[in-house]
Amino acid sequence: MADSLRWTREGGRLSLQGELDQDFLVPLWEAREEATQGVDTIDLTAITRVDTAGVALLMHLVAHIRQQGRTVKIEGKSEKMNTLVQLYNLTPDLIP
Repeated sequence: MADSLRWTREGGRLSLQGELDQDFLVPLWEAREEATQGVDTIDLTAITRVDTAGVALLMHLVAHIRQQGRTVKIEGKSEKMNTLVQLYNLTPDLIP
């Protein structure tokens, strides 16, 4: 099991690795301006765990990218994330 949340940005792709949960979100939250600069794709393929705080952060990142005037897509959403999105009645445009 991963013990942190890491990210890399290559061109327009922000790739997240590890656990997208409340215990590890603060560094990404603090780096959100730099982490989302020029991003149009968020890759979740390497996410090993997600909780509701992780979904909330992801929603914020999507909104932040849109405020910068760009569209964004999410790749690699897990069944767990899809379940959380459905449980909270989130519309597909919040987490595309």
